Amino acid sequence: MHTREEIFNTLRGALVELFEIEPERITPEANLYTDLEIDSIDAIDLIDHVRRQTGRKLDANDFRTVRTVEDVVQAMCQKQDPAA
Repeated sequence: MHTREEIFNTLRGALVELFEIEPERITPEANLYTDLEIDSIDAIDLIDHVRRQTGRKLDANDFRTVRTVEDVVQAMCQKQDPAA
């Protein structure tokens, strides 16, 4: 089981590794699309990378509703524990 902090750190690591985003720009409030300049193709790469790291897969429908880094963390927590 992954904690929220572990999921956030995995997500931050993926954003740094895949898209060369400076770690200090990646905060829970950061908007993926406007602040971090992630596009829909990048989002697919991010979903796949995080799935390989955590074993939890977000599908495209999950990603349609996320806007911030925290939204992704919450969506992944729900995949882990539907009661979260």
